[in-house]
Amino acid sequence: MRQLDHVIWFNDDQSLALGLKKVRHDEFWIAGHIPGRPLFPGVLMIEAGAQLCSVLYKKKTGNLHFIGFTRCDKVVFRGMVAPGDTLYLLGSEVVFAARRFSSKVQGVVEGKLVFEAEIAGMAV
Repeated sequence: MRQLDHVIWFNDDQSLALGLKKVRHDEFWIAGHIPGRPLFPGVLMIEAGAQLCSVLYKKKTGNLHFIGFTRCDKVVFRGMVAPGDTLYLLGSEVVFAARRFSSKVQGVVEGKLVFEAEIAGMAV
C-alpha cells in the first residue's frame, strides 16, 4: 500500500528527507472515512511518514532488506488533510544502526503542521 508518491530532497549527509503524498479524490478510503466529508485517515498519514523514513534509512545505510515498523510514538494530529491536498513530509534521523532506525516525521499541508510522530523500524 504505497502512500508516499515522491521523495524530492535529501540533505548532503542524508539525515533529512522531504517527500510528498498527493491526496487524490479516487483513493480507496474515500467512501468510508467520514461519508460526505472525506478526511485522509491519520493512520495513512503515519504510513506515508513511515515510508519516507524507510527510504531515508535505506538511502543512508544501503540496506535493501524489507523494513518492518516496530514502534510509533508521540503522535500528534494538528490539522486535517482532505482530497486535493498535497501532504509534504519531512523525515529526520534520530538513530540509525545496521538493522534498526528511529526517525522523526512531520506532515505539512499549505504551510500548516498537520501531524508529527516518532517512528522506529528494522530490517527483516
